[in-house]
Amino acid sequence: MSGDYRIVEKHEVVPNVHKLVIRDPRIARRARPGQFVLLMSSEKGERIPFTLSDWDVEKGTITLYVLELGISTMKLVGLRKGDSLFSLAGPLGQPAIIKKFGTVVLGGGCFGIGGIYPIAKALKAAGNHVVAIIEARSNYLLFNRENLRSAADEFYVTTSDGSEGMKGHVQDRLIALVEEGKKFDRAYFMGCTFMLMECAEATRPYSIPTGVALNAIMVDGTGMCGCCRVTVDGHMRFVCVDGPEMDGHKVDWEELFTRKRVYREEEAVAYQSHVCRALSGYEMREGGEE
Repeated sequence: MSGDYRIVEKHEVVPNVHKLVIRDPRIARRARPGQFVLLMSSEKGERIPFTLSDWDVEKGTITLYVLELGISTMKLVGLRKGDSLFSLAGPLGQPAIIKKFGTVVLGGGCFGIGGIYPIAKALKAAGNHVVAIIEARSNYLLFNRENLRSAADEFYVTTSDGSEGMKGHVQDRLIALVEEGKKFDRAYFMGCTFMLMECAEATRPYSIPTGVALNAIMVDGTGMCGCCRVTVDGHMRFVCVDGPEMDGHKVDWEELFTRKRVYREEEAVAYQSHVCRALSGYEMREGGEE
């Protein structure tokens, strides 16, 4: 689909997490909570998925939070305000399930801290009592707090080192709330795969219906390539078209982890060699030898 996909805002909100606001009125008009986009920063770049964290129909923009983890995201966050992406497709995936459940707990970590924001707004608008919990290794890695505070009825922070909020993770705060007498009618989590598994296992003993936003390896985003297949309740599903929201109590987590580790070694080697070449070129330029 044609368009200039211009970056109208870009900055690093916390170390290695970058906020990108991109102009695409078409996606902004059609976006729904829980959906994602696929983008390429350059013609020879990788096509990678990002959860929609916000959108503005009047301005015709969408907001993404990008974690710099490898070559593709390094190149993406290297773009500046005013630059354009090579391609942008979306919105993709099924929207999150939004209806009046009662009391809903949302948990976010990493990019999920941004991604649960539109879901929190939609669930609150549907008449739910929304409890939001976010996690990070330390308080300097937390972001999007003000938006989530405004969208949720209750807002909690957890950090691994105890520098802010409860020491621990999303599931620790959730369990503490349940033990204090809080009843949840629905749970939804977004973040790294390990966090999703841990949170789903935490809600299982309490029989809390739990949705998780899976983040499988993805290529085309239309269910044709099969890269994002995952087993849910014994049946094959495709995260790109059947998800990303799946029943966290029925996901085959071992299979999902195995599939996500397939290219880990190659990705690490490629990233390190790319960084080494970049640094070598920088040093040569600084030394006036290039």
